[in-house]
Amino acid sequence: MTPAVRIPEELSARVPVEQREPGLDRDAVRMLVSRGVEAAHHTFRELPRLLRAGDLLVVNTSATLAAAVDGWIGHARVVVHFSTRGDDGRWAVELREPDGRGTTRARAGGPAGTQVCLPGGGGLVLEEPLSGRLWWARVAGPDVPGLLREHGRPIRYAYTERDQPLSVYQTVFAVPSPDGSGSAEMPSAARPFTARLVAELVSRGVQFATVTLHTGVASAEVHEPPYPERFAVPEASARLINAAKAGGGRVVAVGTTAGRAVESAVGADGVVRARAGWTDLVVTPQRGVRVVDGLLTGLHEPEASHLLMLEAVAGREAIEQGYDAALQGRYLWHEFGDVHLVLP
Repeated sequence: MTPAVRIPEELSARVPVEQREPGLDRDAVRMLVSRGVEAAHHTFRELPRLLRAGDLLVVNTSATLAAAVDGWIGHARVVVHFSTRGDDGRWAVELREPDGRGTTRARAGGPAGTQVCLPGGGGLVLEEPLSGRLWWARVAGPDVPGLLREHGRPIRYAYTERDQPLSVYQTVFAVPSPDGSGSAEMPSAARPFTARLVAELVSRGVQFATVTLHTGVASAEVHEPPYPERFAVPEASARLINAAKAGGGRVVAVGTTAGRAVESAVGADGVVRARAGWTDLVVTPQRGVRVVDGLLTGLHEPEASHLLMLEAVAGREAIEQGYDAALQGRYLWHEFGDVHLVLP
């Protein structure tokens, strides 16, 4: 796809699939399957028969935070998106302007020293820029996890119809972090999984390996590469991934976040080792992939940096053909939309 391509507004998924029709569950979304330049149409419930015994799915266990909080700069209302907790206790935040349809208008941050009043008597001070839209901020008053639990709501954008409860943004794999860390936005590729589907996959010999990558705030205006994010690949998962590769199984990352975590933990020898910390890795076609054989992901806008990882896995021509098929097939985009399985 080229940057000139635009996704028709009517192809934005405005509500989750289970709210569109009574009796549907999360796994009722459609799934485009790409093998090279060949694309086929399936439903997500067919995933177990598209994988085989010995394949391994890598899933992100990061829980989604209620990361949007109302605040005030003087008398002007703003919305604070809490993005990433730093090692020094500060938070990367984004300020946005409310418009009644989600918090879609980015607000210029700064200058340094700008104070934002928060609910419950707390506040934050912008200290230094992290990017054009994100600032490192020092938070005073209630601890941020408590603030988000009491006053936060999930981040949403104008293409969705309404606010949703936090449970709608949690995947079946989500595990709350003891320190209150999590993802500012849902690792949405895993959203269609249900406990029933996981059980069926396991019964067919498909394995799961868990990793954690806490995603920051995406930009609805400028699709810049991701900034450093906290991740962890446990020893048990590293062993599972290496064993799957050695046994001829396919390692399929569920989401670019899981793929980024795994590719951040592989050495030049192709062996995955337990690792935790921060990653600034951007997987590009030039860098290539060293572990991931396939990718299950949502449908991304043409400018999104996530597409670089898809091209690294499958090649540009395959991704362009797949997206053409998704547009022609009227697939739905964004976090409540349909999914794309890219296989070798």
